[in-house]
Amino acid sequence: MSKKKREKNRVQELKKEIEKRNEKIRELEEKLLYLRAEFENYRKYIEKEKKHMMEEAKENIIKSILPVIDDLERAVESLSDEQSKNGIEMILKNFLKILEGYGLKRMNCLGNKFDPNYHEAVMSEESDKEDGTVLEEFQKGYILGSRVIRHAKVKIAKNKNT
Repeated sequence: MSKKKREKNRVQELKKEIEKRNEKIRELEEKLLYLRAEFENYRKYIEKEKKHMMEEAKENIIKSILPVIDDLERAVESLSDEQSKNGIEMILKNFLKILEGYGLKRMNCLGNKFDPNYHEAVMSEESDKEDGTVLEEFQKGYILGSRVIRHAKVKIAKNKNT
């Protein structure tokens, strides 16, 4: 075989080798893109899960604190000593302000129309007010973010004429 023919064969072999390696590079690039996308999806999933767990933990902690707030409110109502009453009111306001910083909101129910999404009717009373109007609030309701974490326990109006 002549030198020229051997060189030509060698060039063809090298071209085939280059083509094989280019194909392998394309396959590896595809795998890399797939793994990047998979990793990005996993990262987003973990972030979402972490956020969900944090929100759930915050909700559970706040729910466990609500009875303490109720007790402080009852203490303020029952105290006759103004100095003690003012002190507890100040503590209660500060406590609520801190919780508001975490997204807690108190429901304002009195005079509003009964809504089972926010209220729990524990009593009804005949009244001149429109049927289903909240007359009294026995226990405050709270919203955390956009979720009701405790329904307000209320007394609602029952129209005398019905």
